[in-house]
Amino acid sequence: MDQEFSPSPGDPIIVIGGAGIDLIGRLEGELRAGSSNPANIRTSYGGVARNVAENLARLGQAAILISAIGDDHNGKQLLRQAAEAGIDVGAVLCTPEHPTGAYLGVVNPGGVLQFALDDINATNAITPDYIRTHADLFKEASLVFLDANLPKDTLRTIFSLARKARIPVCADPTSTGLADRLRPYLARLRFVAPNSGEAGVLCERPIENQHPQDAMDAAKCLVGQGVDIVLITLAEFGVVYATSETSGHVPAMRTTIVDPTGAGDALSATVIYSLLNGIPLDDAVRLGVTAASLTLRHR
Repeated sequence: MDQEFSPSPGDPIIVIGGAGIDLIGRLEGELRAGSSNPANIRTSYGGVARNVAENLARLGQAAILISAIGDDHNGKQLLRQAAEAGIDVGAVLCTPEHPTGAYLGVVNPGGVLQFALDDINATNAITPDYIRTHADLFKEASLVFLDANLPKDTLRTIFSLARKARIPVCADPTSTGLADRLRPYLARLRFVAPNSGEAGVLCERPIENQHPQDAMDAAKCLVGQGVDIVLITLAEFGVVYATSETSGHVPAMRTTIVDPTGAGDALSATVIYSLLNGIPLDDAVRLGVTAASLTLRHR
C-alpha cells in the first residue's frame, strides 16, 4: 500500500454517516405474510458509519464519528455506548428535527435477511455547512470513511475537503438504493466494499448471481473506473478483491449465521486497519473475513 494510505502514528480516521438502533427479528419458521410470526427479537446499536467506527476503535485505531442522532433516549444511549467503545463522538450532531435512526431487519432461521426497513432521516441533518464546521478535523486525519446514507451535497463537500487535505476516501455503498450516490466519485475512491447488488449498481451492469468470477469481473470494472481497491462481498461465497495489480478470492469461513447485520462493516474496518498497518492485501482480506465471521455468529 502506498505511503499516502499509511498514517503517522496516532492519526485518526474520520468516519461519516449513519448511526442508529438496529432491531433484528430472527424467524423461528417460515415467514407468513399478513400474520404475526414467532421470532427472537434483539436490539443493538448500528448504522454503517457507527459500526465501522466501533470496529476501528476496538482494534486500537483512533476514530472520529461525524453523524447525527435525535434528541431522544435512543440517541443518548447510542452516544454513551459509542464513547464507551472508544469512539470520539465530539462531532456527532444531536438534532431535534428527526428521531435517532433505526433499522428493522427480519432474517430467516438460517440467518439470511428476508427484508429490512431503514429510517435514515436523521442523516439529512449532516449538511455541507455542518461538515465545513469540522473542516479542521480533515487536516489531522489519515483518511475518511463514509457511507452512502449522506445527502448528495454533503458527499460533494466531503470529497472536496478530503482533496484539499490530501487524504484518501474510502466508502460503503450501504444499499442498492443508495449506491448510485457514489458513482460520480469512483475515480476518487481509495477503497470501496459493495455487496454484489451494490456492485452492479456502481458498474451499471447487474450481477446475475453471486458466482466469484462474475463478481471479479465487476471488481475489475470498478478498478477500471478509478477505484484503487475493490472488495465485493458474496455472502456464503466469500469475498473477491481487485486492484490494478492484483486480484483474488477469499472463501467464507464456515460458521453458524445468527445475524448478517454489520458483518460487512466489520470486514471493511478490519481490512482498512490492516492495510494502514502494512499488512498485504490478501492477508488483510483474510483477517477481514475472519472478523465478519465473528460478527455473523454474534447474538
